[in-house]
Amino acid sequence: MHFLKLIRPINLAIIVLTMYGVRFFILNSNRFQKVDDNWIDFLLLVLSTVLIAAGGNIINDYFDVKADRINKPEKLIITKHIDRRWAILTHWIFNGIAFSIAIYLSIKYQSLWYVFVHLVSINALWFYSMHFKRKVFIGNFMIATLTALIPLLVLIYFQVGNSYASAHSEFNPDSWTAIIDYSLIYMLTFFAFIQNMAREIIKDAQDVEGDKLIYVKSLPMILGQQKSLFLVALILFVLPAFYIWISLTKMNSFIGTVQFWTATIPFGIAALINLVVIFLIFTNKTKQLKLYDALIKISMLIGVLATFYIGYLHL
Repeated sequence: MHFLKLIRPINLAIIVLTMYGVRFFILNSNRFQKVDDNWIDFLLLVLSTVLIAAGGNIINDYFDVKADRINKPEKLIITKHIDRRWAILTHWIFNGIAFSIAIYLSIKYQSLWYVFVHLVSINALWFYSMHFKRKVFIGNFMIATLTALIPLLVLIYFQVGNSYASAHSEFNPDSWTAIIDYSLIYMLTFFAFIQNMAREIIKDAQDVEGDKLIYVKSLPMILGQQKSLFLVALILFVLPAFYIWISLTKMNSFIGTVQFWTATIPFGIAALINLVVIFLIFTNKTKQLKLYDALIKISMLIGVLATFYIGYLHL
């Protein structure tokens, strides 16, 4: 049970949902085209991604023991329930399995993309936990970027498979097509980055006291909590502003042929939640940090579920 808490199963479940949601959307929104999909290879890709994320959670807690004794002593696991040596060993085992899967996929599909993405992710999480999380804004940017890469990893899977398959032509219905619409995936990637950036700043605002012990320089330390939360509000407003814009222009390019107002329901709900957080920030200031964090998580989850929803509308 303590080990499960260490690897954060809810976060890992969201990764799985994200990847399968993107896959579901691509396969269904392009149903009039041939989109080959090896479910075993995709499962291996999801497994490797989850293992890297779990390893990243372990190594982050490994380097944060001193701060966690102050920030969240009730959630301290390494040194209290799990020995540091077992934690670091598990981290390397997870990464070793994940990288082995990446090598297999790269060899099978004759592409170095899998090895490259996995290698970058493993090293980025290590150096983030050891060094970059102590730097102003850099750590927030790295985590937001890595999270946003998850939908793109699924996109790479289909693009690489498209290139690997036999000769394709848009005039031959039995072959791969070079024309697959990824607009929604690019949009989700952008907003995954935006939402995670806001959430990382809020998490830093909650952890100020403990972070001082490990010499972290976060935005709330430099700007103060109030100014940092105003920055969070500005970041969160990007989604409502985008929703208003697409509502006025009725831009259908990212949802295909589905009726606009039906397809954009999830984005409207997520935008509304962001507006609630913005309102609370300007009225409650720093009193509801955990509530802000929870609401942003819900907004992000709705964005993930939107891929299933819009994919279902195309059935």
